[in-house]
Amino acid sequence: MSVLAVLDPAVAAAHAVVAAIAHVMPTALAIVLFTVAVRLALHPLARAASRGEKARTRLAPQVAALRKKHEKRPEKLQEALTEMYRKEQVSPFAGCLPVLVQIPFFSVMYRLFTTPNDLLDHTLFGVPLGLHVGGAHGAGQLAVFGLLYAGLAAVGVVNFRRARRATAAAAAQPTPQPGAGLLPYLSFGSVLFATLVPVAAALYLLTTSVWSAAERAWLYRDGAQAPVTALTI
Repeated sequence: MSVLAVLDPAVAAAHAVVAAIAHVMPTALAIVLFTVAVRLALHPLARAASRGEKARTRLAPQVAALRKKHEKRPEKLQEALTEMYRKEQVSPFAGCLPVLVQIPFFSVMYRLFTTPNDLLDHTLFGVPLGLHVGGAHGAGQLAVFGLLYAGLAAVGVVNFRRARRATAAAAAQPTPQPGAGLLPYLSFGSVLFATLVPVAAALYLLTTSVWSAAERAWLYRDGAQAPVTALTI
């Protein structure tokens, strides 16, 4: 029995919603709209995270000063940082919240689109939603996979450039994050993952990736650097 079986009640609920939407429009479009609806519901968390990240950026010089002042007294440093964040009403973990909340949703969608069900019998431009790229035949089916991968790669380029800028800014800080230079390259991880899943899951990945990139561009449109993260879903 798969450990993901614990998600079956949520998977059944997601299946029911997507199936209901699919009664009035193509199933592929229903998947896109369902994904957008969930991401829209999670948007307030992303807004809160961006406010927290901007606040932490503003406080970075104070954090550096405290680290230098208490470099030999880690307990005192932790107390000082906690007190500073409390006064400023800033959570040092706010930026992680949207990603952590999305992980269960990602798991549910992965389970839904990798477990045989009636939704996967529908098609996208003639390609079954349950088909893997290894089972594709003919130029038409390969072209659909190619378009999905190209879309994910394009989003990856956008995320890569954003992450490189954020990494350069982070490297200028007194305490740069170890291994941060490798994080921008993880922007293309969704392309590799898409080759392992059927069309429906790749379509979900493309939709949520486009949303994430657009959301970050909107929330950090004032020029502030978005945080460098290893996971974008």
